[in-house]
Amino acid sequence: MNDSNAFPDDFLWGAATASFQIEGATTADGRGRSIWDTFADVPGKILGGDTGDPADDHYHRYTSDVALMRDLNLGAYRFSIAWPRVLPEGRGKVNQAGIDFYDRLVDTLLEAGIQPWATLYHWDLPQALEDAGGWPARDTAHHFAEYARIVGEALGDRVTNWMTVNEPWCSAFLGHLEGVHAPGRRDAGDALAATHHLLLGHGLAAQALRSTGGPVRVGLAHNQAVIRPHGPNAEDVRAARRADGVRNRLFTDPVLKGRYPADVVRDLAGISDFSFVREGDLETMSTPLDFLGVNFYSPEFVAASADGIDPARVSGAGDVWLGAGPEEVHVSQGLPVTHMGWEVDPTGLYDVLLRLAGESGGIDLYVTENGCAFEDTVTADGRVHDPDRRDYYEAHLRAAREAVDAGVPLRGYFAWSLLDNFEWAWGYSRRFGLVHVDYATQERVVKDSGLWYAELARTGRFS
Repeated sequence: MNDSNAFPDDFLWGAATASFQIEGATTADGRGRSIWDTFADVPGKILGGDTGDPADDHYHRYTSDVALMRDLNLGAYRFSIAWPRVLPEGRGKVNQAGIDFYDRLVDTLLEAGIQPWATLYHWDLPQALEDAGGWPARDTAHHFAEYARIVGEALGDRVTNWMTVNEPWCSAFLGHLEGVHAPGRRDAGDALAATHHLLLGHGLAAQALRSTGGPVRVGLAHNQAVIRPHGPNAEDVRAARRADGVRNRLFTDPVLKGRYPADVVRDLAGISDFSFVREGDLETMSTPLDFLGVNFYSPEFVAASADGIDPARVSGAGDVWLGAGPEEVHVSQGLPVTHMGWEVDPTGLYDVLLRLAGESGGIDLYVTENGCAFEDTVTADGRVHDPDRRDYYEAHLRAAREAVDAGVPLRGYFAWSLLDNFEWAWGYSRRFGLVHVDYATQERVVKDSGLWYAELARTGRFS
């Protein structure tokens, strides 16, 4: 393309949400409990003691929310289906009221001219399956495939684009190693077993969706990280390799290449012998994708140790990398940060897209999450003026546009998020939305960034 201000005519413009973060109605119409309901009930786990109810009350307000999407000129809406709303016990009897809700949502989207993009798993595992072993247990992957079949049969005549699992690294590591996400475990072996079964579940679910006979396209949403060494020295370079292995290649290699990376298996030999891998698993995990979803927020820098680094720039210890040395640390680069404390560097999105375009064999890529939290307020004029968010979006979308020029088969972009919502362990204290939500009144106000994004989605070009 010659016009650097324009995207391809068929570029897809969307926004994304997740069921537990927006739906509320956690006990309505037969929905079962999820691990996030249980986690939120534990004192101190969620900032402010917040829970997933009422969130944005989207369960009851979906028609007006779809009208907002139409006003924002969205061509697609990425939402997730709550597994415990469809199967309260995670298996067995189907809750028809849950199916009916997503039936209504999909029909409302299509009537508005908006493509429904469904994610099967955005972290709300039914608590009954957690009680039976959760993702570290192999059976969970097979229950996930059955759930995929049920939902595919119900919605596959109208939903073409499916994502199986959202950010399996977060589920496996934040939920089973760090314990800061549900289910709150802190066990390295559990984290690796969960990794394997999440990816196995992805492959089985992809096969199940395709078995329903609908015109399905299947992918998953991976939060690929840009891991850069803090310095050029050999120690920092090795630290970055280990971190990249556990953060990225442990997840992408089985799906894209049908194998676990040998260096990562060696790095983790003291933690796991990978005996959870059975014959045929890697073939299933590498079931061909129709597209790959890319979630990106901020790059990460790793140093072999904190020696000689200003303590104010050291942002975390290395145990999150599982297998990295205990002295390894994350290091901030002194860049502007969002309300999450994440540094803003759009070159990371460009690097991620180029790398995954090369590793995925030329399949379609979509940015399925990208966005930022800032402290927003409704001012006296009834508006939300959020120039930092608008600048963040423009900078990252310009990086995405450069990736298209570089030959990346990037076909669309989903802003995170449509609405301010329950931000996991941060509760309602962090706002990512294009639309401001007053949680007391449920009033929605489109932010300035949302108005800017709506115009970009309408014209396909930067003004």
